[in-house]
Amino acid sequence: MAAFTIYPAIDMRGGKCVRLLQGDYNKETVYGDSPVDMAALFTEQGATWIHMVDLDGAKEGKRVNDRFVLEVVKQLNVNVQIGGGIRTEEDIVYYLENGVARVILGSAAIANPPFVKEMLKKYGERIAVGIDAKNGFVATEGWLNTSNVKATELGKELAEAGAQTFIFTDIATDGMLSGPNIQAVAEMARMTEKSVIASGGVSSLADIKALKEFTKDGVVGAIVGKALYTKQFTVAEALKVVQGE
Repeated sequence: MAAFTIYPAIDMRGGKCVRLLQGDYNKETVYGDSPVDMAALFTEQGATWIHMVDLDGAKEGKRVNDRFVLEVVKQLNVNVQIGGGIRTEEDIVYYLENGVARVILGSAAIANPPFVKEMLKKYGERIAVGIDAKNGFVATEGWLNTSNVKATELGKELAEAGAQTFIFTDIATDGMLSGPNIQAVAEMARMTEKSVIASGGVSSLADIKALKEFTKDGVVGAIVGKALYTKQFTVAEALKVVQGE
């Protein structure tokens, strides 16, 4: 059975650690002045991966907060996956050559499927596909729009093109501390027959325990953001649940 991994989330905007409520740029809370210090804290607590998002990049369609990502890679002994503002092969190469473990392609999956498929062919498992869904349909461009594409259909298509890892967010639950949409996450894993990392809504250790029940279906991890920042639990406590302690 695949191991279940906790991915503490660091969302960057203007060089600070922030959280947005349901992806709304007008509903922002700042939780720290230094993404690097935050990553160091999570790593000290036992995190083996850090999930970083360049929110400015997602909005502007180019790399903005990338220097913080590279600092984390350079200074800390931790795997980093980065999403936000990655639109070109040059962006992918830039991050991978600088030691980032995995690059996330999100909006591009809808806007430019041929590009995503080509990148999957070239870079394989070092590319994760981020699928954000609202009511089962894919949301794009920092969640500002909802498409008419079913999330599971897009997942199947990209799995066939070589995607090994999906990051699935139900945006109705993101930042709400309302619990993840576990059935939707498990369905994505079953439909794609690939690894799926749950994102959005994790509010308690019970949520992590519930998600972990679906590792046999391919649910291999959870991205945790607001719950850590509002001290619902720590990375160390989450890891104990994962390890069955």
